[in-house]
Amino acid sequence: MNKSPFPGMDPYLEGEWWQEFHHTLATEIRRMLMKTMPSRYVALLDKYYTIDYSGSSVAVTRQKRRVQPDLQLLQVKEAVAKYETVAAPMLELLSPLPEEIPIIRIKIQDVAERRLVTVIEILSPANKYGKGFEEYAEKRTALLQTETHLLEIDLLRKGRRIPLIGGELPPAPYYVFLSRSNRRPHTEVWPVQLRESLPAVPVPLLPPDPDVPLALQGAIEACFELVGYQRLLDYARPLPPPILEANDLIWVESITQTKGITNGKKKT
Repeated sequence: MNKSPFPGMDPYLEGEWWQEFHHTLATEIRRMLMKTMPSRYVALLDKYYTIDYSGSSVAVTRQKRRVQPDLQLLQVKEAVAKYETVAAPMLELLSPLPEEIPIIRIKIQDVAERRLVTVIEILSPANKYGKGFEEYAEKRTALLQTETHLLEIDLLRKGRRIPLIGGELPPAPYYVFLSRSNRRPHTEVWPVQLRESLPAVPVPLLPPDPDVPLALQGAIEACFELVGYQRLLDYARPLPPPILEANDLIWVESITQTKGITNGKKKT
């Protein structure tokens, strides 16, 4: 059985496999909603493109260089009284370059009226850094001025959070935000700790229809069951940034060691 070793969100997905997981999760959420919503609604996958300034798809490389002397060159330079030695760099990093990437969101529509009822955004690194964050915030503000509900799922520990006022967010690596069109500017917030399962959250529809529950943990487990991400993730490597608190880091290491998983295979 394909399953993540973590009880909630798998923090190792926040890396090179994020884009693939994002698409799979959006597809699974759409499938779950189509099974539970009244027949007057349809859940559609909506693809749009944005510029990723985060460099999240680029791996950082550290490399020590050893410079061997060129004896021929030294012999030629013997006649020179003084010469300079060029220092070799001890660290090599990568500069993030803007990259256009597709993002999938879920739109719930009223079939008869072709009315947009709810938008579900699964935040990507492109939504949480620099100009990408600013562009997303502008689109978000425009949507909040309509009668469309907005459900935002932030399963990324790194990057900026959506702009909110009226209080501080409780410390947590993951959040779910719900802005109901009839309760704005109020936003419902679900903070999720690293060691917790993701909650079932309400997906609002049109009155008089009740909210539809969306079991986020079940959606993630279905993605693992379908693809088997635990076979692709390298649990022997350090977690992608940001660095965890010491107690959480110990917990993560205990999970991977207890399960005996490295590169999706049991340690021997």
